[in-house]
Amino acid sequence: MLRDGKYGAWFRTPRGQGTGVVDLIEGRIAGSDSFFTYGGSYQVDQQRFTAILTVKRHAEGNPSVFGPDEVEVNLSGECNGSVATCWGTAREAPDVKFEATLIYSQEDAPAADAKCAIVKLNADKLPKGFDSRSRSRHPTIIHKAPAS
Repeated sequence: MLRDGKYGAWFRTPRGQGTGVVDLIEGRIAGSDSFFTYGGSYQVDQQRFTAILTVKRHAEGNPSVFGPDEVEVNLSGECNGSVATCWGTAREAPDVKFEATLIYSQEDAPAADAKCAIVKLNADKLPKGFDSRSRSRHPTIIHKAPAS
C-alpha cells in the first residue's frame, strides 16, 4: 500500500537522471528538486497505483530529463512496503520513457521522556599550539614586487 508521507525520489530517462522530494497526501502529489516543481494526483488499488504528474521549471539550471521544461506525465506503478516504483511517458515527449523509484522517509520524533547526556568541555584536553605547529610546517612565503 502506498502510504501518505514524504518520499525521496530518484528518476531517470534516457536523457538524464535526478533526485527530488515528493509528498503524497490523500491522493495529491507535491514536490520539487533544485530546478523543477512537481504536482498532481494519484490513485491506489492495493499494491498498484496510477498518477498524473505535472512538472514545471522554477529555476534556471540543468535541462529537463524530458526535454521540454513543462510536461504532464502519466504514470503506473507498484508499491512494495516502503519502496514504490513507477514508469510512464510525458504527453509532450511520448518517445521518452520515464522511470522513478520512491523511498518512504519516516521522520522519527524523539521520545518525550528521552534523557540527553550532558558533556562538559575540558579545554585542557584540546591540542596545544595549533597556530605555531601550522606555521612551522607551512612557512609563510613573502613575495616582493620587482624593483623598477
